[in-house]
Amino acid sequence: MIELYSPTIRRKEMDAVLTVLVEEKIGPGERSEMLIQLAKEQLGFDYCIALRSPAIALYVALKALAIGDGKGVIISALSPVYYVRIIEALRLKPVFCDTAPSDAVIDRDHVQALLSPETRAIVVHHTLGFAPDTASIAALGLPVIEDCSQSFGTLAGDTLLPSAGVFTILGLEERDVLTAGGGALLFAVNRRDGTVLRNLGKLPGEYALSDMNAAMAIVQFREARRNLDKVKEIAEAYAHASLRTRHKRFVSREGVEYNNYAFPLILETGMKDVKAYARKKDIAVENPFADTAIGSGRVGGNEHCPETYSLSMRTALFPIYPRLTGAEVEKVAKLIGTLP
Repeated sequence: MIELYSPTIRRKEMDAVLTVLVEEKIGPGERSEMLIQLAKEQLGFDYCIALRSPAIALYVALKALAIGDGKGVIISALSPVYYVRIIEALRLKPVFCDTAPSDAVIDRDHVQALLSPETRAIVVHHTLGFAPDTASIAALGLPVIEDCSQSFGTLAGDTLLPSAGVFTILGLEERDVLTAGGGALLFAVNRRDGTVLRNLGKLPGEYALSDMNAAMAIVQFREARRNLDKVKEIAEAYAHASLRTRHKRFVSREGVEYNNYAFPLILETGMKDVKAYARKKDIAVENPFADTAIGSGRVGGNEHCPETYSLSMRTALFPIYPRLTGAEVEKVAKLIGTLP
């Protein structure tokens, strides 16, 4: 079976973990500090903290905004369902935003329609790696937390796409672009916002990223461009095959080069038929939105977010990651080109 995501870690990542074990230093320490410095240099942020999960990063970022109880936080209906749980745990109210059918992310118009005196922040999720126009959303006046866990490596021209959020989350989970077995980096764009994070006080040690995960993340950062180039080649083969079908692809916004985090298709036939057909070919295909706010039944479906509801029922993901062999890529491309 060709899995949807790589089921193994590479030798370099394992060597990095073994080095930490040999040094008998597993918890937060020197490797975490090295990762923070590397990330700041590569991404151009002023301040960064390394945390044990994206959920903790979102919790800390929202706490830093000091939003009053009961106020609203606008999120995409395709945000991970843990967004809802963290927002509600902070005694805030999630306000669900519909998404654009072309790329499955929120845009200025959808967000503007939800603004009210009760909405105090926006969390922008880069769904399936597609980067929304966060600058135009931030221009509406509310503080923005940007989650680029799936869009790392996205280019605007020849440079990495900059963040427009007050805080930016870069997840290091199993299905993020940079996979370190778990964890997240929380960035502040400028010194003033970095000071806000510092003023939260010393976080519990249980919130901090371990050196084992940090060691794996350092390897991922250093090999990221090679991996992104490899995945781009695979995506080109899949895209060519998809032209023989009636199913549609998402389109990245103008001036932004998609990082090929995933290869999604918007199906014109039933998801059940496509998954059954792929299973016969020993290829894993899945709906990526099962664990989102709308997929978990928290949004209200078609009535509240009609475009998102439609995408959540018809989007299928196909295996794409750097360690796929040439034969496996050919097999998946053949499947895509012959979908029912």
